[in-house]
Amino acid sequence: MEFFATNGKRPVRLSEATRRFAYESLHHKYGLQTKEVMGVSLDDIEGFGNLSQQEQYDRAIERIAEEAPLRICEGELLSGAATMGYAIKHFVPACYGGKPVFYAVSHLTIDFETVLKKGVSYIRKQAVSALELHRGTAREPFAASCIRCLDSLERFHKRYLHALRDIEGYEENYKCLQNVPFSPATSFREALQSLWFIFAFVRLCGNWPGIGRIDYLLGSYLEKDLADGKLTVEEARELLAHFLIKGCEWVCGGNYGSGDAQHYQNLVLGGIDPQGNEVTNRVTYLILDVLEETGISDFPTTVRISKRTEEKLLRRIAEVLRYGGGVLAVYNEDLIIDSLVGYGYPLEEARSFANDGCWEVQIPGKTYFTYTPFDALRILQEKTLGGYNTELAYPTFDALYKQYVAHLGEHITSFGEYLRGMFSDKECTVHHTYSPCTVVSLFEQGCIEKGLSYLECGPVYNLHSPHIGGLPDAVNSLYAIKKLVYDEKKVSLQQLMEILEGNWEGQEALRQYALNKYAYYGNDNDEADAIAVALVEDFADLCDKLSGTCGYLTPAGISTFGRQLEWSPHRLATPGGRKAHEILAGNFSPTPGTDKEGATAIIRSYCKPNLRRMVSGAALDVKLLPHTVEGENGICTLVALLKGFVSLGGHFMQPDIADAELLKAAQAHPEEYPTLSVRVSGWNARFVTLCKEWQDMIIGQMGGGESC
Repeated sequence: MEFFATNGKRPVRLSEATRRFAYESLHHKYGLQTKEVMGVSLDDIEGFGNLSQQEQYDRAIERIAEEAPLRICEGELLSGAATMGYAIKHFVPACYGGKPVFYAVSHLTIDFETVLKKGVSYIRKQAVSALELHRGTAREPFAASCIRCLDSLERFHKRYLHALRDIEGYEENYKCLQNVPFSPATSFREALQSLWFIFAFVRLCGNWPGIGRIDYLLGSYLEKDLADGKLTVEEARELLAHFLIKGCEWVCGGNYGSGDAQHYQNLVLGGIDPQGNEVTNRVTYLILDVLEETGISDFPTTVRISKRTEEKLLRRIAEVLRYGGGVLAVYNEDLIIDSLVGYGYPLEEARSFANDGCWEVQIPGKTYFTYTPFDALRILQEKTLGGYNTELAYPTFDALYKQYVAHLGEHITSFGEYLRGMFSDKECTVHHTYSPCTVVSLFEQGCIEKGLSYLECGPVYNLHSPHIGGLPDAVNSLYAIKKLVYDEKKVSLQQLMEILEGNWEGQEALRQYALNKYAYYGNDNDEADAIAVALVEDFADLCDKLSGTCGYLTPAGISTFGRQLEWSPHRLATPGGRKAHEILAGNFSPTPGTDKEGATAIIRSYCKPNLRRMVSGAALDVKLLPHTVEGENGICTLVALLKGFVSLGGHFMQPDIADAELLKAAQAHPEEYPTLSVRVSGWNARFVTLCKEWQDMIIGQMGGGESC
């Protein structure tokens, strides 16, 4: 039973029943079931429209807990499910007047550790104390909502217990759920069930949380059960497989624009714990086993690696990577920890880092995170170059660059003013409430104690990160101007502006010269890369200056998340020879078609800037052809690539083994490739669920850019 179009035959370790379960889930069985019931109705609640938003939310969560369909899959080893269609669309699945009432929350990894070690009953005690503390204040409604939402969770839990009690073959599921998630887990199966049940309930309420460091959370439970003879490695692998398979319950097929698997339920493996001890354990390797065999892409997984990482783990990463699908990515653990400590996080917190369910770095269970992207190329074109104003006069390249940084500074200053406007006090401590979000707030440290929700700056850390996009395109444009105008004097700045304003019309020879003469960012050219080095430093300085003055920490980051597609209609021709409206660089990866020296040169260029300054993250996408990673030599090549990424100072790398011809075949015959997966950015998608624009962009990232 093959799950995916693949770069090779995958090993078989799981039972036939588990493989069948995976096949059914990945081929839309449960996703289509989920869409049969989109949400519950609130229309019969008298006076609902006149209730406060918090009261409306609490009523919605109560009804979801009481009426959401229960799903018990044949032979499932874990129980619980997110079974209403509006949750897939990121709404709280409760409707009034035929429409969902509330959006939900994503870009966070919730506090599963407290659930496993102390149980939800501990969280209830915190909520009761907080209600007493905040009684009679403006924070009382949220504090009361915490208890009401915990009551709803209990009702949902009891419904599953009642359903499981009388079904033969589910005795272990029932036994586990009698204890968790309300009490601390006492075994590996209980821990995994507790983790899954909370995850399922939070998702049922429309939220898209990340899982985070699953091997750190579960490793000690597994080792104890193995030592006590309560469980075998094979049984543990089956349990973990069911966790990942059940996480595919929203796979529905069809066309989704940017794909069908971006629900931010990322996993993080490996690395060290808060005390500096190595985390990597048997859970780490068993998760990799399951990903390798099934190719499940709905849990994009990032492995924390460093110079200390054992060869065994690096090889295992390489073995999984070679099948493609973009399932695995890597963090450079030591650089990120240094980055977080340098930004002011305590060392133990920094060592705990995971992500926001995508790839941006955060401290799990303690962080509100969002980001605001902007197009650095457009600022260069429209502001610094005045929309290609022929009256511009920059006497030197340094003068032009200095003005560009000033325009970036104006943008960041405006961003800070926007953030300050979100607060109702001059000290930026009381955030305007966007929307009730109690369910996720229960599992974010700080919220219950403060009496403030996740969206009211309740968590311990509150981040709003400026993300610079189009950075490689801006670097290449600056470099081309430097060479054409100031160094080689091929044209004057005024002449170049006129040429670009005309979209290179009648200037094909010069355009081809600009396209092909210069070694742009991504080719290990120190001269071009020096502009990237300076720009990263200057952008980080601007973000650091803003941080803490506007109610949020504002760590810098580099990303596009595919926005190069939506930005293209607004972009003008580039000095590097690209015509107006082309789709250009993604994240901090080279502009398509400009990377001519291979993956090692790309990594060298990417690592030259001080990526410690990009506290939120800086993503590098690397596409490799299947034939380059075949056999033992291919494994060694991938291991060397991972080691080079770490030693040179990379931050986050998303390698994908992809074949453009295979993708074109899937584009032409989608019915033959329903589960072919590709890495898009911080998420994966089944290729045929991408719209044609996104498909073309992915194919173009594999070297489809123009050159002579």
